[in-house]
Amino acid sequence: MTIEATANAATERAGARPALIAALAITAIAAATLAGAWFFQLVLDIRPCPLCLEQRYAYYLAIPLGALTALAAGRDAPRTLLLAGLAILWVAALGNAVLGAYHAGVEWGFWQGPTDCTGPIGNLGSAGSLLQRLDTVKVIRCDEVQWRFLGLSLAGYNVLISLAMAAIAAWGMKSARRS
Repeated sequence: MTIEATANAATERAGARPALIAALAITAIAAATLAGAWFFQLVLDIRPCPLCLEQRYAYYLAIPLGALTALAAGRDAPRTLLLAGLAILWVAALGNAVLGAYHAGVEWGFWQGPTDCTGPIGNLGSAGSLLQRLDTVKVIRCDEVQWRFLGLSLAGYNVLISLAMAAIAAWGMKSARRS
């Protein structure tokens, strides 16, 4: 093995360390966030609206992709593969922050939300079964905040968490590229 090949291999491993740290951090944050969401839903009985459920998709993606990226970084995978994994995590986190900001804006009344969770209820079926259906259906509205802490709703906290995940992914990409 030549000195140049040894130096190139060492540089590749050095670039894997920030990617490993970033991927593990994103995976842990995504898992903790989903655990918190399920805790609010199952233990505290704070039911998610349709927009809340959509915001979970990025976390469902981040856990396995972050774990795979961390595994690849730990096994000295090519830097381009690590950068691609972190880039996908970055895009997913930023997209989720935008969705969370949209949802928070719906909650604050800045704009109208989707009709499936903020509009009028339609298609109630026949009049005979109407009372029975109304007793069994609990509509969770996207424009009504069920829980706030320090003035922020869960959608607001989703924005902050998603931006933190995006910043970690950007740091991992920048650091891995520099090494």
